Amino acid sequence: MIQAIGTDLVEIDRVRRLLGRHGAKALKRLFTEEELTYALRHQDPAPNLAARIAAKEAFQKCWPESLSWKEVWVGMEGRKPVLRFAPKVRARLEAENLFAHLSLSHEKSHALAVVILEARAPGAG
Repeated sequence: MIQAIGTDLVEIDRVRRLLGRHGAKALKRLFTEEELTYALRHQDPAPNLAARIAAKEAFQKCWPESLSWKEVWVGMEGRKPVLRFAPKVRARLEAENLFAHLSLSHEKSHALAVVILEARAPGAG
């Protein structure tokens, strides 16, 4: 059963300006190594970084407590983006049988993330 839906839209040029002003300091504060490894291998990492910011914000809209930027992040399983969590958040998700679905998209000017937080029956996959 769906427990919550979160969405977020990020302007890609805003991420470019952030990186231009704060560079590596912003990258280190906002993103995990896994996210940076993925995004920085692209010629223009800004769309991928913007999508990851949107994903973090979209999950935050589903979660009852504030999280830091690195307590939730986007990983990849093949070509599929998935949310990954710090141990405390992951433990709570597991204890409450919650699963987070993620969809990302970006185009010329914006990146979008949608998160669906699903409650599953115990033992359901």
